[in-house]
Amino acid sequence: MVLSFVLLLVNLHIKFLICYQWFIHIDHLLIDLVQSVTSCLTVLLKAGHAFSLKFHRSNLLKCDSAWEKIVLIPPGACHLLNSSTVYANNEVNLDEVDIYGFDYDYTLALYSNALNPLIYNTARTFLIEHFKYPEAIRKYDYIPNFAVRGLHYDIQKGLLMKIDAFHYIQPGTVYRGLSPVPDEEVLQLYGGTYHVPLQQDSGFYGKGPKVKQFMDIFSIPEMTLMAVANDFFITNDIEYDPLHLFKDVSEAIGMVHLKGYMYKWIMQDLDKFILRGEETDAVLHRLVSHGKKLFLITNSPFSFVDKGMTHMVGKNWRDFFDVVIVQADKPHFFTDCIKPFRRLDGNGDLRWEKINSLDKGQIYKQGNLFDFLRLTGWRGSKVLYFGDHLYSDLADLMLRHGWRTGAIVPELEQETRVVSTSRYALNLTWLQALTGLMERLQVHRDPESVQILQEWQKEREELRVMTKNMFNPHFGSIFRTCHNPTYFSRRLCRFSDIYMASLSCLLNYDLTYTFYPRRTPLQHEAPLWMDQLCTGCRKTPFLEEMSQIR
Repeated sequence: MVLSFVLLLVNLHIKFLICYQWFIHIDHLLIDLVQSVTSCLTVLLKAGHAFSLKFHRSNLLKCDSAWEKIVLIPPGACHLLNSSTVYANNEVNLDEVDIYGFDYDYTLALYSNALNPLIYNTARTFLIEHFKYPEAIRKYDYIPNFAVRGLHYDIQKGLLMKIDAFHYIQPGTVYRGLSPVPDEEVLQLYGGTYHVPLQQDSGFYGKGPKVKQFMDIFSIPEMTLMAVANDFFITNDIEYDPLHLFKDVSEAIGMVHLKGYMYKWIMQDLDKFILRGEETDAVLHRLVSHGKKLFLITNSPFSFVDKGMTHMVGKNWRDFFDVVIVQADKPHFFTDCIKPFRRLDGNGDLRWEKINSLDKGQIYKQGNLFDFLRLTGWRGSKVLYFGDHLYSDLADLMLRHGWRTGAIVPELEQETRVVSTSRYALNLTWLQALTGLMERLQVHRDPESVQILQEWQKEREELRVMTKNMFNPHFGSIFRTCHNPTYFSRRLCRFSDIYMASLSCLLNYDLTYTFYPRRTPLQHEAPLWMDQLCTGCRKTPFLEEMSQIR
């Protein structure tokens, strides 16, 4: 009888904990109800019935199905989550934006994952044939889902890891080679803490003295090759210098790009490697038809960009852009004022002449942002620039020049698919509810209560691992480390006004639309507003039009 009553109270407590933040403003009686249920639990604990609270997530499934749909699964974790949504970190009124700028790779042109094994295999060959690494490394094939973007690499220790917004390593996400490093060993390696000091952490552009952050989508095969090379020396008990290995692998990956292999692969099979070209075409048509000015600044060469844009948009693609700049050498393009602009002729050959204006229909090479601003007069928040690399594309533009910035994060599609599943919603709901119960009941120090709290703590850790593994079994979500945002998320919020899975998400909105960031309560604030619903659950204005294109 006591057990049934306790389970009833716990289920009610969990349900009202979850719905509390959604409905608090409707009826303050709910507060009293939550407090009453908590008080009952406290009395039961103090009365020595703590052992009766040994319940698990399976008890939640005994709840009435209607209650589960209405209360147990919070509205933000639902099947309505839409990966074609534009998410706002800062308020942006598109009606005030007159000029749209774009990077090319992974912005105008999205690439399929078929590119990653080619980059990996070619760099592995360079490592063996050019740097004379053991031939046995060739037996290591590419591992498609090993690494995720935004990871940190300790260059001197040879460790790949995920770090949160507060510079703490997430336990269970440290790898030496292809093997996880036990948490106890991680603590020993870092002086008894999971914290990575600021002076060791990656610098402003993700390249610190001892730790590098991999922010580029192209870096996923690089991280995999780094792990594979480390793993070979470790498993074969061969001494090696992790610092030199890091430099060799980085150079081998760089050779793939510098020697033009990637460009050649894509140009040989555009249909295989370029995704959603018709959506890029639709975005450009829409912007130009509304009188917007467009420009392109990319590090890629003209011949490569020309072939890809012709494939996606047509041979007259340059008519869409007021300014086109190739081989810009970002991020130096945004910070240096040394390199002058050069004009290319129709064949892509360099013309040696002074550039006094940036004219429509022409192709320019190199240059710098300061001359760009002087020649165009495009300044401030009337400019919105899109790119996939938070450091090379967006950071300087937002912090130094006041441009609006939009981050392209293709991983959002997979992440929102996971978040939309019932399994994830149930795990996360129980995790949050369990945390809330532990927070309220930790003050009880009798042996039975301590035992229950220890069991809850163990189950909470199990839930964290289960939730992490739903995104990636090695490193989890690119946006979260347990309950904290990742270092990647922190940079995403800092350097982008808006972010989305692809440029085509813009097709969901009118060009006078204002993006409003969700006002989520700070830790010291009460959740007294209804704007807690996930932005992705809102119906986007032009979703039906979008579906006709996709």
